[in-house]
Amino acid sequence: MSDSPAPLADPHLVFDAVEGRRDLVILGSTGSIGTQAIDLVLRNPDRFRVTALSAAGGRVALLAEQARLLKVRTVAVASPEAVPALREALRKEYGAGEQPPEILAGPDAATELAGSECHTVLNGITGSIGLAPTLAALKAGRTLALANKESLIVGGPLVKALAAPGQIIPVDSEHAALFQALAAGKRADVRKLVVTASGGPFRGRTRSELADVTREQALNHPTWAMGPVITVNSATLVNKGLEVIEAHLLYDIPFDRIEVVVHPQSYVHSMVEFTDGSTLAQATPPDMRGPIAIGLGWPQRVPGAAPAFDWTKASTWEFFPLDTEAFPSVGLARHVGTLGGTAPAVFNAANEECVDAFLDGRLAFNGIMDTVTAVVEEHGTPATGTSLTVADVLEAEAWARTRARELSAKATAEARA
Repeated sequence: MSDSPAPLADPHLVFDAVEGRRDLVILGSTGSIGTQAIDLVLRNPDRFRVTALSAAGGRVALLAEQARLLKVRTVAVASPEAVPALREALRKEYGAGEQPPEILAGPDAATELAGSECHTVLNGITGSIGLAPTLAALKAGRTLALANKESLIVGGPLVKALAAPGQIIPVDSEHAALFQALAAGKRADVRKLVVTASGGPFRGRTRSELADVTREQALNHPTWAMGPVITVNSATLVNKGLEVIEAHLLYDIPFDRIEVVVHPQSYVHSMVEFTDGSTLAQATPPDMRGPIAIGLGWPQRVPGAAPAFDWTKASTWEFFPLDTEAFPSVGLARHVGTLGGTAPAVFNAANEECVDAFLDGRLAFNGIMDTVTAVVEEHGTPATGTSLTVADVLEAEAWARTRARELSAKATAEARA
């Protein structure tokens, strides 16, 4: 394997490492990643200081509480309509004589924060709307702790054009695991990346057995507590397909050397197989604070970031091959990742629309991947190369969302006829 170019995420290359306390900007602070990151920061005030927070705007009371606890300079909400409620929430949190933070609002507010003065930007936004903040953080020269996989997937060439070697530290549990395992060897000695999957709530079911599963069943993940979209993506294994594309982009490993294996216990978060036959696995109990600590603190580790195993208790770790017939999402993701260009953006946008339709009761569970596949096939082979722009990505996403809504509505109408 060539040692050039350097992968986007390389544990041997640390971008702009500093000693002492790091200033952080947290995007998506009221979500699952954001709240766990803040817990980590509050327990380690000597290591981290948060200067700014952003959120969608649906949980202004929590955002105001976070702002006060962290003494941030700025808070941002994507929804301008949330500003009056946020101002009132801040008024209740801050006492007389205390200075509340500056408020930014609008769809570009998080992007503005991502380029602000700090050491590390944690992008914990869900969905492809995280692309612009990712690009802004990279352009501003910030270390990017990346939990927003969609921004890398839909804008891979754009991200690769801006990112310096070592500038991105992955926060997904699987990619943080690969990142740590890769630190043990040379890039030229890597034979294969093995991404683990819990299998979601429907592991072991056939495609026909998935036809009538309900929203409640899909949201009942056996291991992780996550938002509804990510949880449904885990049920369809779309999340694993996205992670395969992400691994390819982060570590510059060909798709035919990235494997998915089902591991129900979610103890081993991923593995790296080396050319001498050795496989190194990164393992911890399921807890996202460990990967978040890697993203915020690397190359230093944060003591007590997450629980460790109790080796005095017996446990069983199982591994199973992926059922590609029941869960075709990983194969489709490899296909769009190989196509490149706007194909991954189309795949991701169509899936987001179909997941919304499923959660609203407008599309059957199997209809999610059936519809996404149809949209990808209609999109065809996209233009590739260095000419990809943000406008290209946005246009492809808009088309994919419209077409996914049309096809999902048609599928539902036919099923009810």
